[in-house]
Amino acid sequence: MLGVRSAQRGLLEADHLYLDYVGRGSFYGFLASLRGQLFQDEEFAELYCPDNGRDSVPPSLVATALLLQAYDKVSDAEAKQRADFDIRWKVALGIEVEDRPFAKSTLQLFRAQLILHDRVRAIFQRSLQFARQTGYLKGRRMKAAVDTTFILGRGAVKDTYNLLADGIVQVVRALSALDGTQPADWARKWALDLYFGSSVKGEAEINWDNGKERRALLQKIVADAGRVLELARQAQGGFPADSPQRQGIGEAAELLGQLLLQDVEPQEDGPALKDGVSRDRIPSVHDPEMRHGRKSSSKRFDGHKAAVVVDTDSQLITAVDILPGNASDNTGVLELVEQSEENTGIEVEETIGDAAYGDGGTRQAFADAGRTLIAKVPGRPNKAYFPKEDFHIDLEAGTCTCPAGNVTSTLRTTGTRSNRLGQVYPSQSFQFDPAVCGLCPLRDQCIASRKGKGRTVALHPQEALLQQARAFQQSEAFAEYRQRRQAAEHRLARLVQLGVRQSRYFGRVKTRFQLLMAATVANLTLVATKMEMMSPTPGSSPNKSADRPGQPAAGSPIVTAGFILAATSWVTLILCLRLGPAHWLSSTSSRHSRAFQPGF
Repeated sequence: MLGVRSAQRGLLEADHLYLDYVGRGSFYGFLASLRGQLFQDEEFAELYCPDNGRDSVPPSLVATALLLQAYDKVSDAEAKQRADFDIRWKVALGIEVEDRPFAKSTLQLFRAQLILHDRVRAIFQRSLQFARQTGYLKGRRMKAAVDTTFILGRGAVKDTYNLLADGIVQVVRALSALDGTQPADWARKWALDLYFGSSVKGEAEINWDNGKERRALLQKIVADAGRVLELARQAQGGFPADSPQRQGIGEAAELLGQLLLQDVEPQEDGPALKDGVSRDRIPSVHDPEMRHGRKSSSKRFDGHKAAVVVDTDSQLITAVDILPGNASDNTGVLELVEQSEENTGIEVEETIGDAAYGDGGTRQAFADAGRTLIAKVPGRPNKAYFPKEDFHIDLEAGTCTCPAGNVTSTLRTTGTRSNRLGQVYPSQSFQFDPAVCGLCPLRDQCIASRKGKGRTVALHPQEALLQQARAFQQSEAFAEYRQRRQAAEHRLARLVQLGVRQSRYFGRVKTRFQLLMAATVANLTLVATKMEMMSPTPGSSPNKSADRPGQPAAGSPIVTAGFILAATSWVTLILCLRLGPAHWLSSTSSRHSRAFQPGF
């Protein structure tokens, strides 16, 4: 059943006794001041049985613990330890010093319920509602910036040999569970114990410099994988289609089959490794949703991508999502902007992005939705010849003018082309007369082909939108949007500071939970700092009139005890001076001697 915290505060609770010691301007003191306001227990009632069982740990307390966990970047076990013994966490949670508020499993089950019932987003939305309540988030329209950053996956990335071995192990575990035997014993029965060592490459006693021996090992692994898949197919026949046993075997077998298809190709003399990398290759069996990604031409990663929408005025994160690591940055950006409006209740009048969002397909999608997208048109790396931008294309007149002033109206369809969204368009190009190009003095700067060929200029399906974008990015007004776009980069840096560079969980669903919690903390700390509810320096006070950073405020129990101790010391010193140094030395030596006597 739902456990509810009492509205009445206790005199022995940590936030009453040690708030000033921890610091009102710290994040822990800030959360303590929002107790009963940021989260209400009744908001999580759907996660609990309404009329059966004992009362749960109040969900508002566990939700606050999740924020502390994201802020301190600690594991579940460490979060439980801090809730038990860290005075800062006890102040933030509003519990007594002796309390042990929850077990590690409580934290894990609450997280699972939030993900299962899609309530993680509701916690994130509370940070935006808090910004509204404090008056920090204002207005009815916003200019939003979009951007992405990479997240390193949790799963171990392995080469083809060990990857196939891990896939075989997954199927063996599913099959051994049917017999109730240990996977290693089941594998030994079917001569598959090679795959239950520390590494199949380490267990194989071959010369890795010898290509034939490597090929022979690969063929043995592929043969064993085929044998395991056949055993899985036979085992599935003994269970109904919707049974959990059949589904478990099917998922493991499907993963192994996908690993074989992506890395191995059949040849006349047996299976061999494929050349190159498959487009949607799975690099880890432990997290099959990880992908090979590339943030730039020289920076690669294995994992996922975090996409964010940021209000450029307030710098609040208004929407987040997790993309596959090999997805383009503009994947789902229109849906993410719509989610931002749903989260904030504020219309996004302009969306600002970098060149990754400046392709024609994304511009067309925004134009069809009646939205404004401002993004730099991707540049062209080849500067040896006149780029397309040096040609004047008049879409109304249907003409193209080259840098030398020659005009053509010959527009030819050369086939079809598809964009990143998979949409197919006819491919059209303006064709200049070869005779005219042959006599042109600028030919060597324009055409790379042999003589007898004229210059062709491709016409983009969204040529009109791209022309408008190029003209705008050459104007002075574009400088403001270039500066506004930096807000997304700053917020991504804050998320990385909160630990999102490395995923703590397997799969994109749980990684999205981590991203949402980090975004919630980033929003709360931003609003609290700007509204002077929290100090920008950890441990310091939120205003100038408060005490120095890390020092208890006047009137706190710690300060009161300090005054009493100081006063006692002064009285003792005055008495010793009046009685003389001999009395002080004798009394001190007698105290020291008594202190070392046994049984004192």
